[in-house]
Amino acid sequence: MAEAADIQGASLAPARRRWLRRAVVLLAGTPVLAGLVYSHVPEAQAAGTAATAVDVQLDALAPSAPVKGDTLTISGTVKNNGSEKITDAHVGLRVGPALGDRSSIDEAAERGAFRAGTDPAEVGPEFAVKIDSLPSKVSQPFTLKVPVNKLDLDEDGVYQLGVSVSGETESRQYEQVLGIKRTFLPWQPEPAAKRSQLAYAWPLISTTHLTSETGSDELQTPVFLDDSLADELRTGGRLEQMVTLGKDLPITWVIDPDLLYTVDAMTKGYRVRTPEGRTVPGKNKAIAEQWLSSLESAVQGKKVVALPFADPDIASLAHRGKDVSGTLGQLRPATDKAKQAVETVLHVPASTDFSWPVDGAIDPSIVNVATSAGAHNVLTRSDSLQETGALGYTPSAARPIGAGTTAVVADADLSTAFQGDMLRAGNSTLAVQQFLAQTLALNLQKTDNQRSFVVAPQRMPSASQAQTMAAAIRGLQSGRWSQGVDLEAAAAATPDPRAATQVPGAGQYPEALSKQELPVSAFEKIRTTENTLGHFKVILTAPDRVEIPFGNTTNREMSSSWRGRPDAARAYRDQVQQYLVRLTEKVKIIPKSDATLSGHSATIPVTVQNSLVQDTHNLVLRLQSANPTRLMFGDSGEAQQEVAIQGGHSQTVKFPANATASGPVSVTAQLFTTDGVPYGKARKFTVEATEVTPTVMLVIAGGVLLLVLAGIKMYASRKRVAARTAAEESTQQSDESPDTGPQSADPSGTGETVDR
Repeated sequence: MAEAADIQGASLAPARRRWLRRAVVLLAGTPVLAGLVYSHVPEAQAAGTAATAVDVQLDALAPSAPVKGDTLTISGTVKNNGSEKITDAHVGLRVGPALGDRSSIDEAAERGAFRAGTDPAEVGPEFAVKIDSLPSKVSQPFTLKVPVNKLDLDEDGVYQLGVSVSGETESRQYEQVLGIKRTFLPWQPEPAAKRSQLAYAWPLISTTHLTSETGSDELQTPVFLDDSLADELRTGGRLEQMVTLGKDLPITWVIDPDLLYTVDAMTKGYRVRTPEGRTVPGKNKAIAEQWLSSLESAVQGKKVVALPFADPDIASLAHRGKDVSGTLGQLRPATDKAKQAVETVLHVPASTDFSWPVDGAIDPSIVNVATSAGAHNVLTRSDSLQETGALGYTPSAARPIGAGTTAVVADADLSTAFQGDMLRAGNSTLAVQQFLAQTLALNLQKTDNQRSFVVAPQRMPSASQAQTMAAAIRGLQSGRWSQGVDLEAAAAATPDPRAATQVPGAGQYPEALSKQELPVSAFEKIRTTENTLGHFKVILTAPDRVEIPFGNTTNREMSSSWRGRPDAARAYRDQVQQYLVRLTEKVKIIPKSDATLSGHSATIPVTVQNSLVQDTHNLVLRLQSANPTRLMFGDSGEAQQEVAIQGGHSQTVKFPANATASGPVSVTAQLFTTDGVPYGKARKFTVEATEVTPTVMLVIAGGVLLLVLAGIKMYASRKRVAARTAAEESTQQSDESPDTGPQSADPSGTGETVDR
């Protein structure tokens, strides 16, 4: 030990230091001595600045749960983050004693710098990887290979595993621990006599992609907000990975039927809205077809849980929407549509008996709303429905909470194990090892009861998160301490009578989640849209053409996927209402110019236009005079006629009118539904009414007669003048004619001559 103390001296010769390291190797053959030797003072100093000089990343660890005879292989990188070059360094493996419980695992995972006396000694140096020189800001890969029988693993349990870098710097010319990364090694080489059951919810959920718009053709071609869903469906995309990975895993598919409906719509042809507001044909029909085909194959023989259509935000409904009339009534149709969508698109049966509030957070009002549509199982989480007693172990997931409802309590640590950035191989590796460690620790808890646990991860895992989840589940498939079951089986398992069943009060609902909920104004806007839709479909001969797409859109407006995106959610609701209003305005009264009514009676034409592709009925056109004493329709100041118009046509309706006095009269034309509710905008125009009496008619007739006589007189006068002028012209022509030959005498003696 005196020699070990001398290692503190910065002037110790390199040759002597190497001799001391060889001596340490010999001492390390005895575990007690090894612990004493590797707890020397320089390592204690490593908890300071030097400990963070090197960043250690573990990119791969295989096998993740070894058995006897295996060789543990760990690969990764070390990076010198310090300003000094590191020399005479090595990467070594440290295996500590078995950790006692789950809290010990959590504590070890959060530990930072190297701690002498807490972190274990290195495994023999023959397995270390030497690094002669590591300049500042430079990285270097490493691979450690250690036979499992050299790790001194005794009883079954979770062992802390540390990969450390030790070396020298110019300012500290003695060996010191410069960086460490910890993980866990689950060790149970033989199957346990009692294995826990694990149900893993595998969610297929996406954001809202479909708008309320459909094409103006008979096929009602759907219009998408954008074409981003194709990126999730194509090879390597998030949803493609979820299907490809989940196919061979013991999981329960938890599906939002709206995703199936949306992808199925893509396979039938679709359009995409551009940023400029136009729509263009979608180009990813084949990708959608391939994904649906793969999913249909993957779910065969597996349990499928269908969430209510569009995955409504149960907590928002319970806290903000329940007081807005008609809101809770949307849940039952959403549940009915869910079952039908799964069975129609995937051709497999689906359970609709589960409700899943965001992050599994519940309170009494959330439970009430969650079960209002018929679900008997509420998927919650252990950080919401917490244990208050001292069981000493984690009870099964199923908890009866009254009124025939079961709270299925997912384990919070397991459910949140794969959040964050899993693109980095180091993060993914650590997450897998910690997940496996936690599941083994659960099974090793002291209880004679077989227990069922549930994992409910984030709703929309990224591709890298899905890959990490799959790696962890595959690590359990040996079945040594855990066996897979489906979610329904976990919910039906015998509950622990000592487990907590008290639903937390409203005051315990997380504030961060409350801030993300849909506001009351959102549900009021949805109600406005519903009222507009109800009024519109009354006049349609094929109301399902709007009732179905807008009913689905109403569910989408309540989706959990809007959390964290309040501006996008508001814009979507506004777009839905604006588009619906534009549709209703396609049935309207054509603006009419002012008219003049001359005479005692006449007809006033009013034209109604239907620009929809379907026929309309149940409409009444009503004309109302603002001054019935001057202008009347029939025997009163108003008249009405029913109108039924073909799609794409107009109809002109003529109303008989009677003028009783002269002067302008304002007339209002308004459409009503047959139940008396106004429809569309009223149109106003002015009728100039003129009363014509018998005296006026006599005066007019006398004037006309005088005009006729005057015309005749003028005509006769002009005719006489024309005749006189013609005679004079004829005489003048005779006097001026040349001599044409001899003329005969007058045979009659009258003195007149006759041409021969």
